[in-house]
Amino acid sequence: MSASMRAVLFDLDGTLIDSAPDLAGAANELRSVHGLPELPFERFRPMVGSGARGMIGVAFDVGPDDERFGPLRDAFLDRYEHRMTRETRVFAAVLPLLDALDRLGHPWGVVTNKATRFTEPLVRSLALHQRARTVIAGDTTAHSKPHPAPLLEAARRVGLEPSQCIYVGDDLRDVQAGHAAGMTTVIAAWGYLGIGEPIESWGADHIIKTPAELLNLLAMA
Repeated sequence: MSASMRAVLFDLDGTLIDSAPDLAGAANELRSVHGLPELPFERFRPMVGSGARGMIGVAFDVGPDDERFGPLRDAFLDRYEHRMTRETRVFAAVLPLLDALDRLGHPWGVVTNKATRFTEPLVRSLALHQRARTVIAGDTTAHSKPHPAPLLEAARRVGLEPSQCIYVGDDLRDVQAGHAAGMTTVIAAWGYLGIGEPIESWGADHIIKTPAELLNLLAMA
């Protein structure tokens, strides 16, 4: 691996972990409370990167400007908090990548827009807190992605320049934040990806289809 590219920072949902089953489950539980039938999992999965806004949008066709959004969001988050570790797992193909980074002595960390309320217990339940050099949640800094502040704070905590870090994510905001922070940006094509413009239009430095490809990028950096 190149000495110039020394750390990898990951988005959480859709990049390191598959949290879609619990997020979709919480949304369908809330639909049931409102007397509505469950929606197929495939409807929810692409929108997981948009968090509660995405889940409420799919489940109730309600956006943030709707007066119903706030109460629905709060009820959804309460339900999600009670089940968020039930089905969520680290992506199986990501585990060998983390093992390789640890073995090679390259620090890695997490930068997510998920609030600390959810991030900390979730990361602990998956035993990632014992391995990640840093975990930055959506409320760790004054701004969340696509602002660069969370990524810059992560670089500071691992003791490296932003230019020595790669940021891997599955949402346009991840690419925007990474570029603004001066990091190399990588799209995880196994992630949730949304339903907007094709990922090729996001302007990332690289797109990888499998976690193993990241080691090749690091070796060529």
